[in-house]
Amino acid sequence: MSNSNKLNVLLVDDHEVVRAGYRRLLEATPDIAVIAEASSGEQAYQDYFKYHPDVLVMDLSMPGMGGLEASMRILAKDSAAKILVFSVHENDVMLNRALDMGVLGYISKRSASQVMIEAVRQVAAGEVYVGQEMMSHVKVSSREFEVFHLLADSKSVNAVAQLLNLSPKTVGHHMTSIKSKLGIANVADLTRLAIRLGIITP
Repeated sequence: MSNSNKLNVLLVDDHEVVRAGYRRLLEATPDIAVIAEASSGEQAYQDYFKYHPDVLVMDLSMPGMGGLEASMRILAKDSAAKILVFSVHENDVMLNRALDMGVLGYISKRSASQVMIEAVRQVAAGEVYVGQEMMSHVKVSSREFEVFHLLADSKSVNAVAQLLNLSPKTVGHHMTSIKSKLGIANVADLTRLAIRLGIITP
C-alpha cells in the first residue's frame, strides 16, 4: 500500500520512547502510516499544517504549549481537524473539555495499545471514539450504564423496566443515581452526553 492509500498519522508526545512504541504499533498495521512526529504543542501545530495528517494523535501533558491548547489552536484554524487525544488524565473534566472543543477521540495511555488502532480508524472516519476505560472514571455500574443507554436512546422509564425486567421504581432509582453521578439534570442532558461519548448516534 502506498502512503496515499493509508491513514496518515502525526504522532505527538514529548517522550521519544513513547512515540517509538506507538509508531511501531501503528506502522505494524497495513492501513496506517506515521508521517511525522512532534514533541511539543508548538511543533504539533506547525507540523499539522505542514503535513495535513488524516489523524493527529495528541498527548495532553507536554512542556510549553500543552495538547489541549495546541488542539484548540489547530481546530480554530481547521475545524475539520481529526484529533485523537491519548492521555494519562482519566477524568471527566479533561475528557469533556476536549470533546467540547471538537476533539473526536479520547483514550487513556493505560489502554492505548489495544484501542489505539481502532480509535485512529474511527476518528479518521469522523466518528467520536471514547475508550471504554474512560467510562469507568464516571463510576457508573454496568446496570446503570444499560439504563443510561436506553433512557438516552429515548426509551421511557416503563419501556426500560420491561426491557431489563425491572420495576419502573427500580429504573427510577437508577436514573436518579445516574443523574447525580454524571451531574446532569434531565433526560435531554443524558442524551446529549451519550451522543458526545459516542454511545448513541444522533
